[in-house]
Amino acid sequence: MHELAIAQSLLEIVEQEALPYSGARVTRVKLLIGKLSGVVPDALRFAFEVISQGGIAEGASLDIQEVPLRLRCHQCGEVFVVDDPFMTCPRCEGPEVEMVSGRELEIRSMEIDDGDQAGQGHP
Repeated sequence: MHELAIAQSLLEIVEQEALPYSGARVTRVKLLIGKLSGVVPDALRFAFEVISQGGIAEGASLDIQEVPLRLRCHQCGEVFVVDDPFMTCPRCEGPEVEMVSGRELEIRSMEIDDGDQAGQGHP
């Protein structure tokens, strides 16, 4: 279960990014995870939930957007999504393809509640 190590790295990044907002709580982290990244989203959510307990990200939700495997054909330039183990171009049946997406593991954004009441009309 390498998701635990990934969750630990994710938590370290989130904590580092939240440092300028002392006393802040991380409420949401949005991730992009490619289909070929080898990450199981539910396992990552569970690992993150467990290791974030007692920290600034405790209770934060992980919004995971899965990115499909997309390939580009070298012969005709077609970009297509692959759902099966056959990686030939559906347009020209060319066998030479390159990966366009599908191995991502990115933090897209995070939301922090810094407790700032100024935005709500309080002094």
